[in-house]
Amino acid sequence: MRALVTGGAGFIGSNIVDALLDRGDEVAVVDDLSSGRESNLAGAIGRGAVLHRVDIRDGSALRAVFERERPEAVFHLAAQVDVRRSLEDPVYDATTNVVGTINVLEAARLSGVQRLVNTSTGGAIYGEVDVIPTPESTAPQPMAAYGQSKECAERYCDWERRLYGLSTVTLRYGNVYGPRQDPSGDAGVIAIFCGKALAAGRPVIFGDGRQTRDYVFVGDIARANLLAADAREVTGAYNIGTEIEVTVLELVDALRDAAGLGPEQFEPVFEPARLGELQRSALDAGRARADLGFSAQTPLREGIAATFAWARDAAGNGAAA
Repeated sequence: MRALVTGGAGFIGSNIVDALLDRGDEVAVVDDLSSGRESNLAGAIGRGAVLHRVDIRDGSALRAVFERERPEAVFHLAAQVDVRRSLEDPVYDATTNVVGTINVLEAARLSGVQRLVNTSTGGAIYGEVDVIPTPESTAPQPMAAYGQSKECAERYCDWERRLYGLSTVTLRYGNVYGPRQDPSGDAGVIAIFCGKALAAGRPVIFGDGRQTRDYVFVGDIARANLLAADAREVTGAYNIGTEIEVTVLELVDALRDAAGLGPEQFEPVFEPARLGELQRSALDAGRARADLGFSAQTPLREGIAATFAWARDAAGNGAAA
């Protein structure tokens, strides 16, 4: 299969690129490298992947890439993902996540793409809810502009499907973590804590540390994307998570163990809670199990150990973790 991955030089996107190459697919990547790293694709380019440095907000440049590559399947991950920046600059957030997605959809339609897998967010779309784990039937109530723009992008995917017949599916991720996540980047508390542990620093917790999230390993996310691409009759939005609530305090304990540190060596610093962040979040992944055959397979402590090992090796090699 010929595949194209937008945001493919990023943390999640580059893991999907590797998974596609592992099964023998031809892969092209679109990334403006504003947050993605070309180093994430070093192995993939050596295996035949092609990188196009293009901003998804540039519709004409994007269409030219699609016309050249003629992908059968598209995995759309390019996005503005920083919740704080979305609150500070909702126009920039919407231009990237809404207008950029429309550009991707139009380029896909005009070049004859057969399947598009859209990346969205679980907790940030649902907002504060009463039912946890939260099913897809829950009405979206985003607290941050990021969640609002992602919901809007989902609706444009549905619109393209209804009007033009473009086969689309959206995956709403839990909190993704794993190798290649940047501890100095836009998101990812586990990566940030890895960076603190390697620098002999202290983890910073905003709030009391009892807020929960559904942490899902990036290898499971990559597998979910491939399953969704192959299940072309499946449309709409699907939660991709573990269905397990984990507190930030539990993350600190797991990371401390992975790093071999004592309690006094990795004692958290507490700061005031941040505007727009949820108190509790976990995703009901029952529909993904039934329709895609997906279930998360990586236990949290195993995934954190793998993430820390990667960060330690990257730091030792002089690369950005």
